Amino acid sequence: MQFVPLFEVTRGDLVECQHWGAVAVANRDGKVLARVGDPYTVTFTRSTIKAFQALPFMQSGGASALGWGAADLALLCASHNGEPMHVEQVDRMLGSVDLTYKALRCGCHVPMFAAMGLPGLELPAGFVADERHNNCSGKHAGFAAYCVLQGLPQDDHLAPDHPLQVAIRDRVAQAVGMSPQDLAAGTDGCSAPNYAMPLAHLARGYARLAGGAPDTDLDESLTQLADAMVSRPELGSGTGRHDQDFMRVGRGDWVSKTGADGVQVVGSRSRGEAFALKIMDGNMVAQVAAAVEVMDQLGWLDGAQREALARRRAPDIVNARGLRVGGRRAVFTLQRAGV
Repeated sequence: MQFVPLFEVTRGDLVECQHWGAVAVANRDGKVLARVGDPYTVTFTRSTIKAFQALPFMQSGGASALGWGAADLALLCASHNGEPMHVEQVDRMLGSVDLTYKALRCGCHVPMFAAMGLPGLELPAGFVADERHNNCSGKHAGFAAYCVLQGLPQDDHLAPDHPLQVAIRDRVAQAVGMSPQDLAAGTDGCSAPNYAMPLAHLARGYARLAGGAPDTDLDESLTQLADAMVSRPELGSGTGRHDQDFMRVGRGDWVSKTGADGVQVVGSRSRGEAFALKIMDGNMVAQVAAAVEVMDQLGWLDGAQREALARRRAPDIVNARGLRVGGRRAVFTLQRAGV
């Protein structure tokens, strides 16, 4: 089957909900090492491919030309909270090419930190969101900077046939080991082209991002992006976010990226392997809990890491009075290759 039950939600003694999905674990060569469901399930990648969308900028020498460091590169790959530190960093990136937020084509939304209700991060009186607060604004700052450096038109730079987007499609395909024409295309929430691919190929791309790609000309760029993601996880996601937790708990070994509607990818730098998973109903609680369970079953967690991520499994369902009324539990076992 393409999708199978990954997590159950119980209330009392009965199963109330199931979250179905699929998981693929792959190495840098594209070998599927383990799976749940069909590892070649095709899904839109959403924000998980932001590092690959930055490759034309990196390969053209953009980061070096502008003096962009780890903070800037982390923002290129970010799905951030729109906290002041994120907005200020995007301003600096745009300023390096004499642009303002009006050059961004991602649209605007209320900062994610506001929707999360994080203590100490309230919106000031009279606040008005702009494109910098969009969780994808770092990626779009990179798009705009590439166009400036390459002398390309800005107004239509999200059009699929714009030279930037043609270059991105080629590099995304190269990173994951596919042909550009085999990538199914759609439009992401930030209006940029997005691509669907088999989970196994997405996992392969993250195995290369995390562990290097010496068989391609992408090795240096991918390594620089992974270094930035791991060293500045607060910029790549933000306060209270699970990608920040994963990369800190991973002690420099895990490169983690979430995508909308139930997509999660984590690569291990020391192992040169990664997994990609999709929760079919897009439930983020199940997505994060399943990712922790996959890492545990792969043997990536020691006792301290298991304890640090215990809350991310969200095992208890607690009502408004603080009573435990149900729970969540993993119901899958990774099937190893050759077993």
